[in-house]
Amino acid sequence: MIARIRAASGRWLMRGRALAAVAAVIVCGAQARPALAQQGPGVEVGASGGPNQFYVGANYLTTPIADGVRFRPAFEVGVGDSETLVGVNFDFVDRIQLRRTPWKLYFGGGPGLNIIRHAGVTNSGGGFDFVLGVQHPKGLFTEVKVGVLDSPSVKVGVGWTFGG
Repeated sequence: MIARIRAASGRWLMRGRALAAVAAVIVCGAQARPALAQQGPGVEVGASGGPNQFYVGANYLTTPIADGVRFRPAFEVGVGDSETLVGVNFDFVDRIQLRRTPWKLYFGGGPGLNIIRHAGVTNSGGGFDFVLGVQHPKGLFTEVKVGVLDSPSVKVGVGWTFGG
């Protein structure tokens, strides 16, 4: 019985890794937008706590939808701590130009759906995260996310938005 559970969880973990790799290839292969567009697809990697995991993800930063607020949906896969977490986030962010530097501060948050696989059992739940980060006009960004409900407690990541 235990061997079957381990085999099934191993197959699920491999599917999650394969899906994350495919998503990263698709996003990396997408056409980059000019830096002036300040929008486009992005990729990120990082670590989370609660559960303690390594994660990879893909996101898309839209043009402003209202008073500078942008929609930034994201797909992330986390592995570690004897479980796999697949998350879909629907964040809204606003950006502020920092003085005497090309970097912009961004902040926001939004709801998310998290699917968690642990010991052969899959559960899903809703969550909410708050995000704070900085982004360079050429695309490099780093951020911290704090989650509540069924979202990871904290995430620290670095990534690249193609098109800034």
